[in-house]
Amino acid sequence: MLLYLGPVIFGFLIGFILGSRIKNTPTSNIKFTVGSYVVIFIVAIIVAWQLGPFPYYTDLPIASGFLSAAIGLITGKLIFGRYSI
Repeated sequence: MLLYLGPVIFGFLIGFILGSRIKNTPTSNIKFTVGSYVVIFIVAIIVAWQLGPFPYYTDLPIASGFLSAAIGLITGKLIFGRYSI
């Protein structure tokens, strides 16, 4: 079994960059709780399973690039997505 790292790395990087751009503002009523992160992760797994792997990739039965982008989005939001004045 060969793991293709290209989609995983680039998916994570794109998700991380986008996640770092999500900011919490004091005027916004949108709050990300632990439950919302769990729901986003479960939905990402379901969508990645339905998408399937890229053509000719046989490493995993899921879209590994999409799943790593979702993980990167959550990671970028948690690390750099804070609002500070």
